[in-house]
Amino acid sequence: MSAEAYAGRRCVCALRRESCDESCVRELRETPLYIACLRLAGRRCVVVGGGAVGRQKVEGLLACDAQVTLIAPRATAELADYAEQGTIAWERRPYAGEGDLANAFLVIAATEQADLNMRIFADAERRAMLVNVVDVPPLCNFILPAIVRSGPLAIAISTAGSSPALAKRIAAEVAERFGAPYARLAEILAESRGWAKATLPTYQHRKRFFEAIVAGDPDPIALLAAGEDDRLRALIADAREQALGELLASA
Repeated sequence: MSAEAYAGRRCVCALRRESCDESCVRELRETPLYIACLRLAGRRCVVVGGGAVGRQKVEGLLACDAQVTLIAPRATAELADYAEQGTIAWERRPYAGEGDLANAFLVIAATEQADLNMRIFADAERRAMLVNVVDVPPLCNFILPAIVRSGPLAIAISTAGSSPALAKRIAAEVAERFGAPYARLAEILAESRGWAKATLPTYQHRKRFFEAIVAGDPDPIALLAAGEDDRLRALIADAREQALGELLASA
């Protein structure tokens, strides 16, 4: 249900106007968003709505190891399969009220019913919890960006809710530009985090160490793209020696 469905209704956003003129949507485009990555593993997350959009949101949460509860009288075959396998909990009924959000970290409303979406938003706001009503920015306190994932690498693209289609196009271009070598580099750099933390005393020392690798010559991405992992590891060994040398020189 798009934001246009709320035009002319009593305002449901922070502006509290008698009749919605969608000015909050325009203001959202000018509002800086605090970008964060949520750790959802083991947390209860609720999705209301069992259609294709609900399935997409459920699968996004499952990718982050969330404990997903689906609330919907009916669901797609894929969602029904997840429930039968025990991957998600499916409460086969309509949304009943604020009690459905008990012990939940966040809720995503993926229904086609404007009144129900507003009710879910209000219930979640009273609980001071994260809520996203799909495709209705005024009924969200967080936005779901388009995500490009490759190994430990995750790149988020947001248009502040103004154009999911544009975000999707950008995500496809980013995925093509930043492929497997970047994810592999992130994995290899993670292997040096313990050494850096134990050996290099300050954030600035660690910052210079990792920047020397990432901006090194030869280019680490080019090495990985050519399958030359050994040369990259030699580059990292050189960066370690240089970092230790700087420490000794400043002692």
